[in-house]
Amino acid sequence: MNAQFKRGIVELCVLTELIQEDMYGYMIINNISKHLDVNENTIYPILRRLTKEEYFTTYLKESKIGAARKYYKITEKGFNHYLSLRDSWDNFIGGVYEILNKGGKKNEEILKRFGKRVKETTHE
Repeated sequence: MNAQFKRGIVELCVLTELIQEDMYGYMIINNISKHLDVNENTIYPILRRLTKEEYFTTYLKESKIGAARKYYKITEKGFNHYLSLRDSWDNFIGGVYEILNKGGKKNEEILKRFGKRVKETTHE
């Protein structure tokens, strides 16, 4: 996947996670990595940048095991940024699906249409 495209999508995923609840970095990585190929080298730079841009605040919370953890909390500015990104994503993905669904929604349907098209072009 294109790195720039992935970074934008992962940023939206990070924001989405933090809308649900305050989290520390490893929690965010763990939740997102269940669905996307990400690791700390992807997530922590995003967290630092978004904190610097005041989309998050941070605070330390004692842990029952080990050292205190740095939690990220989305700000109102961050929530508004999320809404803007989400709107852009919805418009983008909606357009992509419009294009992709021209071929059909199921592989069998797509193969049938392609097969028919190949037959038509070979008989001309």
